[in-house]
Amino acid sequence: MEAAIGMSYAGKRAMAQMKHVGLNVAADAFVNASITGVNGGLIVVAADDPSMHSSQNEQDSRFYGDFALIPIFEPSNQQEAYEMAKNGFDLSEKYNVPVLLRLTTRLAHSRAGVELDNKNEQNTMSLPKDPRQFVLLPSIARKNYKKLLEMQNAIQEASDNSEYNKYIDGNDKSIGIVACGIAYNYLMENYNGNCPYPVVKISQYPIPKNHLTKLRNECEKILVLEDGYPLVEKNLRGFYNEGIEIKGRLDGSLPRDGELNPNIVAKSLNITIKEGENIPDLVKMRPPSLCKGCGHRDVYNAMNEALEEYGDGRVFSDIGCYTLGALPPFNAINSCVDMGASITMAIGASDAGLVPAVAVIGDSTFTHSGMTGLLDAVIKDSPIVVIISDNSTTGMTGGQDSAALGRIVDICKGIGVNPDHIRVLNPLRKYHEENLAVIKEELAYNGLSVVIPQRECIQTAARRLKAAKKNK
Repeated sequence: MEAAIGMSYAGKRAMAQMKHVGLNVAADAFVNASITGVNGGLIVVAADDPSMHSSQNEQDSRFYGDFALIPIFEPSNQQEAYEMAKNGFDLSEKYNVPVLLRLTTRLAHSRAGVELDNKNEQNTMSLPKDPRQFVLLPSIARKNYKKLLEMQNAIQEASDNSEYNKYIDGNDKSIGIVACGIAYNYLMENYNGNCPYPVVKISQYPIPKNHLTKLRNECEKILVLEDGYPLVEKNLRGFYNEGIEIKGRLDGSLPRDGELNPNIVAKSLNITIKEGENIPDLVKMRPPSLCKGCGHRDVYNAMNEALEEYGDGRVFSDIGCYTLGALPPFNAINSCVDMGASITMAIGASDAGLVPAVAVIGDSTFTHSGMTGLLDAVIKDSPIVVIISDNSTTGMTGGQDSAALGRIVDICKGIGVNPDHIRVLNPLRKYHEENLAVIKEELAYNGLSVVIPQRECIQTAARRLKAAKKNK
């Protein structure tokens, strides 16, 4: 996020992409970018995860965009996603603000043909006309904030006139439907594209007041379909400010949590649907497991045995494939909150008297968010054992080289960990007893230890060997 702001500062267009929980990490820079404004166009893409298919929560990034007072795009299909990225840069530069492009799970996990437009050339480098634009000292920030507020009417007008927001008339005025983003597809799927009710399709925010006012004036009640939190539903309760019935996630017409789908939308409209048998528990939501031959398996086997004399409930983990150690047969970890939290949670637990406390973190997560926590542990000489399970790759998101590749020991020394308590292991079954002895020694040490099991990810190793064989 910060690198993208730097690119914008230099006059070029930039896009920063992340999941919804990644936007939490980037929130400081993201929110302040609306105050600095932009030089080159800046788009932030946030992929939300309703139903928490692979996330800690199902928060809705539209709230961040609304909070930052910037335009938000929410495509209903792949063609719109492409066009919004293209148009978003123009909008960003026109109104001198970042633009949020919000995706959801089903759009991100589906595909469609896209008609391409002419390719735009990247901007040439140019510095801001105001050399203090990006300096958020309070005196400057107050002026910039007033400019942002003054821009709100124009941003609202852009939404009111957006090609992505539409009023689609219908003959049956007993209910008006507001369909946001991909929820519009779910609605039209139920009616084969011919909904009998008036519909306001929203794919650009702030909410289009002109279309919504017309819907309010023509319909007896309103149903809001949105994938995520009830942002629009809440906005409408304030916008209409009168006694029209508004249905959606808040009144129980739609589930308060989880991803929408055509069947859920159909039920909210009293459309009869055919449903199959409930999925048996035996096959419902089968959890993933660590790969056969994964080095994390050997780490957990040794760690669990070493901790037997201390009892359960003292292992703080982090976000990565090793988080699967929470599941049987290992049942090895007790936390997974956010990236980098393992080390600092272990510090807090040890301060509370839970000694020894153990942190398990992967090599990629360690360089992303763990190094600052390790510095805290060094300064306090916290009685914790930090296990940096190093598989030399970013296993969950593509198998690219870890930023820590070949550097972890040097990083730990540079941060200030006592070299005598930096222990490197080979997590293989044949070294189990040796690894067990090392972990036991460090658990007994009343200070900070770092244990680094190092073995390449079994998946990337297989791909590497396959590629090498192919190239012979």
